[in-house]
Amino acid sequence: MTTAPSRRDDRRISPVFLGITAVTAAAGWALWADFAADARVVVFLFVTSAWVVSLCLHEYAHARTALHSGDISVAAKGYLTLNPLAYTHALLSVVLPVLFVVLGGIGLPGGAVFVERHRIRGRLRHSLISAAGPLTNVLFALVCTAPFWLDALDGVPETFRFALAFLALLQVTAAILNFLPVPGLDGYGVLEPWLSRGLRARAESFAPFGMLAVFAVLFIPSVNNAFFEAIDTILSTLGVGDGQTYCGQNLYRFWTGRDELCGSLVN
Repeated sequence: MTTAPSRRDDRRISPVFLGITAVTAAAGWALWADFAADARVVVFLFVTSAWVVSLCLHEYAHARTALHSGDISVAAKGYLTLNPLAYTHALLSVVLPVLFVVLGGIGLPGGAVFVERHRIRGRLRHSLISAAGPLTNVLFALVCTAPFWLDALDGVPETFRFALAFLALLQVTAAILNFLPVPGLDGYGVLEPWLSRGLRARAESFAPFGMLAVFAVLFIPSVNNAFFEAIDTILSTLGVGDGQTYCGQNLYRFWTGRDELCGSLVN
């Protein structure tokens, strides 16, 4: 005979999430203390695990806001445990975002927690549920950049600074891409409740291809340049220079070999 999980079990932090967080903390400490024998590999572990942590928090924010807006089913689905394996599509929520970071250094919007929208009353609540995820990326970006704009990195090894700068870049790109008003992305989810039924019906058929369309457009050189110039401007305002994010990405992609500009940091 089996019993339904208790409310406490539905909301207990997953050991999977705790393990990923532990890897982040250990790798971050190794970089901070300049204890890493191979800085590139440790930067890879730190950024990748921290990025997965941010993806989990992104989805948790959606689920938690949905819970307080009337959808009590999110707890039973495991969304409040921060377990990335509990999402409706782990490939879209975790694997693809990590793969895009590895291949291209861009923060791919993750997602999918299934919210039972019929349980939610009020258009504002629907919008807040969609906005909660990317707002988490904004908060994560502010945390990552705080040591820069607070001038709190004196004496800290450059490898840690560069890793943190690259992680901040990922959070900013994720926030911006998520907030685009394109069907299938959170930005459209913020607007959708305020659109006419006809517009929503037409947009719904495009939603499965929205993310693909965004990345297809980003492959246009002029669009790509403008996008990353905007990212650099935002990060510069927060005290992070484009040289720091470049070196962070270079250290992260350890399999590409030594770079002339940043190679001295990993000798």
